[in-house]
Amino acid sequence: MQLTEGHREYWRKNLRITGILLGVWFLVTFVMGYYARDLNFNFFGWPFSFWMAAQGSLIIYVLIIWIYARYMNNLDQEFGVAEED
Repeated sequence: MQLTEGHREYWRKNLRITGILLGVWFLVTFVMGYYARDLNFNFFGWPFSFWMAAQGSLIIYVLIIWIYARYMNNLDQEFGVAEED
C-alpha cells in the first residue's frame, strides 16, 4: 500500500502533538519533581511541592489526555477518517 501525501500529513501532525504533549508530561513528572524541594511556599494551605505532586500533576495528566483526544478528533474530521456517531 502506497502512502499518500494526506497520510503523511496526518502522521506528521499526530507525531507533532504527541511530541509536544510528551514534553509537557516530562516537565510535569520529572522537572517539577526534581525542583519540588525548592517550591516551599503555601498553596491553599499546603506546601506547593506536596500539592503539585498530589493534585496538580494529576490535573495536568487529565488535561493532556483531553487535549490529545480533542485534537485527534478534529484531525480525524479534517482528513475524513472520523468515526460515525
